[in-house]
Amino acid sequence: MAHWPDGYDRVVFDVIDSTNTEARRRLNTALGPCWILAHAQTAGIGRRGRIWSTEAGNFAATLLQPLNMPLNKAALQSFTAALALRDAFIAVGGLPDDFTLKWPNDVLLKGGKVAGILLETAGSGPSHLCIGIGVNLAHAPSVSALESGAVPPKSLAGDAGLVVTSEAFLTSLACAYDMRLTQFQQGGFAAIRRDWLASAVKLGEDITARTVSEEIHGRFETVDDTGALVLHTAKGLRQITAAEIFFGEG
Repeated sequence: MAHWPDGYDRVVFDVIDSTNTEARRRLNTALGPCWILAHAQTAGIGRRGRIWSTEAGNFAATLLQPLNMPLNKAALQSFTAALALRDAFIAVGGLPDDFTLKWPNDVLLKGGKVAGILLETAGSGPSHLCIGIGVNLAHAPSVSALESGAVPPKSLAGDAGLVVTSEAFLTSLACAYDMRLTQFQQGGFAAIRRDWLASAVKLGEDITARTVSEEIHGRFETVDDTGALVLHTAKGLRQITAAEIFFGEG
């Protein structure tokens, strides 16, 4: 059984507005990295301001940590967190072949989204990094609002038959993140990138990247050393730093 890693604080709420919001409230009082877990959120936010629903039994947490690295390196912590999430899933239930990684910051279970990550900076400077993580432990949200080509949501209980409490999952995740952060600190992004690509979904296959202004179709070649997606398109290689990814041509 995993033990809580040294050097990390932990606080658990039954109900809260948002763990990322709570992290910001603690900027001036946190003495070091702190995991904030909520059994339910009333105002959870996902990427691009979307509402992130946290039903009873699902997982919503934020890691608040001092920003002690350049911003370009801090942005790469989404890859560190994604690998830690995959490690945590395997630690609680095995099934390594069932969990894959989708650029830029999702974890898939049997091809469906089971977890997502939201990275935000906070404080003056900025001074801190907030890594928000949502996991469909018990329930998957409705598919009714999905965009065309989006992967369907899945849950750990419903699609893998694994029943895990949010607090037990937090311990596994905190341990896995601590190990992956050490890997990043010692080996740089190259080590994280190598392991991330080893579990990347659709690598070498055709995908669609939708930015705010265009759709880009191409073969998923790699992720470069800045974390950008590299597609081989009809016009050559394209580096993409921000986009929503869809399989096929949407």
